[in-house]
Amino acid sequence: MSTKIGADHKNQITRINRIEGQVRGIKSMIEEDKYCVDIINQIKAIRSALKSVEFIILEKHLNCCVKDAASKSNKKDIDEKIDELMKLIRNTCK
Repeated sequence: MSTKIGADHKNQITRINRIEGQVRGIKSMIEEDKYCVDIINQIKAIRSALKSVEFIILEKHLNCCVKDAASKSNKKDIDEKIDELMKLIRNTCK
């Protein structure tokens, strides 16, 4: 896995930093014994934000990595990408 952050992923760093701040906020809310429904609402907001990042990265993967494998007509690469996506979908549906 590459340690260099591509331009497409840099946009997601900002989102992840925001989510990280929200998680710290929830920790503070719990430590301060805030109202449970307020905490749950913040958790739901984080889940939504994570789902958004997940879909953006998945879309990038499909439009970049999967298309690249398909354009090379390399059956092994295409099969690997399909297997990866199927595992991802199976784990999501659990």
